[in-house]
Amino acid sequence: MRRVPEAIEELAADQSGIITARQAIRLGVTRGAIRARLDHGSWQRIHTGCYATFSGEPGRPALLWAAVLRGGSGAALSYQTAAELHGLVRRPASLIHVTVPADRSLEHVRGLVIHYSNRAAEARHPVLLPARTRVEETALDLAAAALCFDDALGWVSAACAGRLTTPARIQAAMAQRAKMPYRAGLAAALADVAAGASTVLEYRYLRDVERPHGLPRARRQVRVQRDGRSEYRDLVYGAYGVVVETDGRTAHLVTAAWRDAHRDNAAAADGFVTLRYSWSDVNGRPCWVARQVAAALAQRGWPGPLRRCGPACTVPAAAPARVLVTRAGNGQAGRA
Repeated sequence: MRRVPEAIEELAADQSGIITARQAIRLGVTRGAIRARLDHGSWQRIHTGCYATFSGEPGRPALLWAAVLRGGSGAALSYQTAAELHGLVRRPASLIHVTVPADRSLEHVRGLVIHYSNRAAEARHPVLLPARTRVEETALDLAAAALCFDDALGWVSAACAGRLTTPARIQAAMAQRAKMPYRAGLAAALADVAAGASTVLEYRYLRDVERPHGLPRARRQVRVQRDGRSEYRDLVYGAYGVVVETDGRTAHLVTAAWRDAHRDNAAAADGFVTLRYSWSDVNGRPCWVARQVAAALAQRGWPGPLRRCGPACTVPAAAPARVLVTRAGNGQAGRA
């Protein structure tokens, strides 16, 4: 077989070894030559009209290129697949997600999930290859598909916490969407993300513990230099020497638990007391958490008062701020 034109080799190299029939023909290869290479095994079909210019198992980059090229002009990797490329998820999804313009019609493509959008051009990143949706659009696509508000907020929070985008950019992208589930809640939460609430649990702490009970405002995601390394403390009440750490994990690995303990010890060495709360604490009994945090703050000079968040609040009416501090997680708090 004759060697393919150098232009095809260069294009295939730029596309992780993938090329389409249309590209090959445009660059001087006939359909007969394509069939010959497929029969010989030097090329292999990945999707209809989309080929790998090598033998052997295609790797992940080749499969992603094949998917977006199969989507055609204006297509972009999206949803979980774009999240993979942006670093929002650690493990690739088994199916590859591709968004194409709404006026296109594709038959079922094995291994792909095809999404249709009237905003495909606006959502597509202008530079990155293989083509993918912008990080803001990716986070909002996944938020719109989420089964609950917390999961939706988790996507946009992760994008901001990873410094991949900003709350303002997500707000701007959301404003361009005619339909957006959880729009009002996300808009309100993004303001708190902008103020430093980097996780869903931190947002819930702000919304359900700190703000409604009249606690002073904590600084969030405070960076501390220790032994030449940066550590981050979730919530710091600096004037009163109190740190609150929130942990959304359902299980704590031994190594993670020791890392947390070392961080708490370091905070104590700096004169801070650390209170640590789980998802079930903040989500299930925010009033109890508020009483404990208020107790720690009061013992270090906070004048209060701690207020009730509503009729069902477990904080006693006109409760003094100064209550006995007990170990976080034992479910008890007493008044001085």
